[in-house]
Amino acid sequence: MGPAARYAVLGYENYDFKVPVATDGDDYARYVVRMEEMRQSLRIIQQAMKNLPPGEYKTDDRKVSLPPRAELDTSMESLIHHFKLVTEGFRVEPGMMYHGIEASKGELGFFIYSDGSARPYRLHIHGPSFNNLYAISKMSKGAMLSDIVTNIGSIDIVLGEVDR
Repeated sequence: MGPAARYAVLGYENYDFKVPVATDGDDYARYVVRMEEMRQSLRIIQQAMKNLPPGEYKTDDRKVSLPPRAELDTSMESLIHHFKLVTEGFRVEPGMMYHGIEASKGELGFFIYSDGSARPYRLHIHGPSFNNLYAISKMSKGAMLSDIVTNIGSIDIVLGEVDR
């Protein structure tokens, strides 16, 4: 699936926004693009909020969704569902699943391996910052040592995410 087809599936065609780009590849150009990305993201959020349908936003199935807080004081059944869901979780079929979502810094991926219990047998979160860190060596080639700090800041990595 090409990039255009992927974005059509995600619903971007329903929103009016511009994709910020720059022809320069320096730190300032990345800063200007980042600022414009935030402005365009705000435009998308405002449009999405106007188009939200009225009504509930979560499922009524008490086996997978916590009951409203107000019900816990008056309904024993709600209290039991809340307790069981919080302490035991919910069971999923055994198997493996990877799903990536679009995040602000790149693809954020989740790999889950279920053994059929209420807790994942294995969970791995693949953040985009680790991959983005590879750009530093090319960005910093021929530059001064002090420029590396600015280069790291301009790609906006999260060092805690890199440390996994």
